Amino acid sequence: MLFNHFAKHRSTINKRIDGSQIDADSLSAAIRLLMKDAGVSGLGIVVYNENKPLFMKTFGLADVREQTPFKTSQVMYAASFSKTVFAYIVAQLVQEKVIDLDKPLVQYLTKPLPDYIIPGWNRGYQDIKKDKRYEKITARMCLSHTTGFPNWRWFELDEKIKIKFNPGSRYSYSGEGLYLLQFVIEQITGRDYESIARERVFIPLNMENTSYVWQPKYAKNLVLGHDLAGKPYEFEEWEEAGCAGTMCTTLEDYSRFFRALMQHKGLSNATFKNLITPQVRIRSIKQFGPLASKDSTLNDNIQLSYGLGLGVFKTPCGPAFFKEGHDEGWGHYSIAYPEKGIGVVIMTNNDAGESIFKQLLKESIGDIYTPWEWEHYIPYNQIQR
Repeated sequence: MLFNHFAKHRSTINKRIDGSQIDADSLSAAIRLLMKDAGVSGLGIVVYNENKPLFMKTFGLADVREQTPFKTSQVMYAASFSKTVFAYIVAQLVQEKVIDLDKPLVQYLTKPLPDYIIPGWNRGYQDIKKDKRYEKITARMCLSHTTGFPNWRWFELDEKIKIKFNPGSRYSYSGEGLYLLQFVIEQITGRDYESIARERVFIPLNMENTSYVWQPKYAKNLVLGHDLAGKPYEFEEWEEAGCAGTMCTTLEDYSRFFRALMQHKGLSNATFKNLITPQVRIRSIKQFGPLASKDSTLNDNIQLSYGLGLGVFKTPCGPAFFKEGHDEGWGHYSIAYPEKGIGVVIMTNNDAGESIFKQLLKESIGDIYTPWEWEHYIPYNQIQR
């Protein structure tokens, strides 16, 4: 495999963001030690230099119960990495003038949004029929998580969709907002989202084992997510494509996508710049939970913000963009420094995976700026057990 060739035969990973270097053996040793100390069952990593993957490797187990080694070609749940692919697709559609970032989404529909009967796990928008603020929501608001929607309606006590603040006024992470944009794009194009993703991303980038819906061929080639005790969770077999979180992929496949994103393949310079330009400042103490509604100055030093589908911040080493993925048994993180051409993708299959992100980011690319406290990535050696 090409990427493993790099890991075996290149003695160094050219420059971290601070100008220092690390060789492949030293990085591998550091990863193994972190995984052992934190109890992480499996991990895959890709490090980029000059906007190209230079080091790709997997560690540990895909299935603890069966003691199956974790391989770069095995299928895993991508969680919210799904959203990054969606943002990339929307950027193409904006570039082609299929959709406008600032045109209210309802103007693309043939009837009022609450009048649509939407089958499947999403139950439509009847619950906000009397709240006309939905008529102001735009694609820019959906991608920057400023719609006012909750993350998911089923997290609400009454399990109903609602607008919790004026659209465009504040950042609040929302899968519901992205799903609304998916629905509108499907209405505009007359095509289902899985077909759009295959045409625009999966086929052109040779992502043969990536899909937003379950493929039977995955069953014999799976990475399982695990709890802290190493017990596997049931693998979700999604039947409906959801742009915000149903994608399955492999480390090899996702590395191809992230390379395309870093090189803004298929995107003009202006379109890519728009993706990573701050749309809204983030001042919440935490990204999720009760502290997500309370503000502070904790991340003002990095000007933590959200772009279009990507988190962004500024550092002495240049600007960075990032996206995470999380669910039971899964912890993923990706970050790139576009002016340096340096980035990393980390995918773990264990509830303890995120506890090594702070140290792993520093070891792999010299990133000490990721707002890990805001992300609630508590380092394993700081967790009270």
